[in-house]
Amino acid sequence: MTNPLSRRFVLIGLSSLALIPNMALAFSVDKARALIDDVINEIQKIINSGKSESALLRDFEKIFSKYGDRDVIGQLVLGADGRSASSSQKRAFAKAFQGYISRKYGRRFREFAGATVEVKSAKAVKSFYEVTTTTTMQGQAPFEVIYVVSDKSGRFIDIKIEGISLIKSERSEIGAMLDRRGGDLNRLIAELKTI
Repeated sequence: MTNPLSRRFVLIGLSSLALIPNMALAFSVDKARALIDDVINEIQKIINSGKSESALLRDFEKIFSKYGDRDVIGQLVLGADGRSASSSQKRAFAKAFQGYISRKYGRRFREFAGATVEVKSAKAVKSFYEVTTTTTMQGQAPFEVIYVVSDKSGRFIDIKIEGISLIKSERSEIGAMLDRRGGDLNRLIAELKTI
């Protein structure tokens, strides 16, 4: 006869062994901070490169693709409108939105030439990390930018500039754009590629 107590310990032991690979791969505050350091360094390198605007925009989209969780950002931006979308529509929207957002904000990045960005802190918050930075531009007061990094993907999923969430503001704008197109997501996807 097997001792039920020892069987329980064996099962607990085996269960905990199954968790070891996940614990080893878990994201951390330090990794989130390093990710945002890399993002900032790459953006500053691009801004100071002297490249043409079209080359800058391509480079910004590469950064968004490399460091941003495109699919999660797409889902968050679509919000309730995305619930009825097919998987292929969600993927197509996420890709089109990546290009759209890169062009929209990439055109403004030249304003940051000569700016300094410093990572101030990083902390775990539920299933994500917040990395707080301070940006100082010539002749302007410093302002805070918080990058929200997913624990699952290890990529950023939102950026909050002085408390204003990129996801929330874009969700509102994309929702209005979708409404103007009669709720036709495919039409919106096609048009986002040209904006």
